[in-house]
Amino acid sequence: MATATWNGAVIAQSDSTEIVEGNHYFPLESVKTEYLLASATTSVCPWKGTASYYTLSVGGEQNPDAAWYYPAPKDAAAQIKDHVAFWKGVTVTD
Repeated sequence: MATATWNGAVIAQSDSTEIVEGNHYFPLESVKTEYLLASATTSVCPWKGTASYYTLSVGGEQNPDAAWYYPAPKDAAAQIKDHVAFWKGVTVTD
């Protein structure tokens, strides 16, 4: 089971992540959305599409843009629709 943790909290946990470019993409239903704050940040991947970001908020601390997702991924990345990935100090173990 893959687990994403930050600042002492389990942010996401799932038996069925999608691994793309070495990153675990967690199904949205496995993510504790109470730790996610919407961010205005976006980025573009040529083959996945436009990513949107979340800031993590745990225990009074924030980790800006530490989670990302593709709201409308291109066909080549369709398997990561409704999935969230993490970075910036978030520990992901499997």
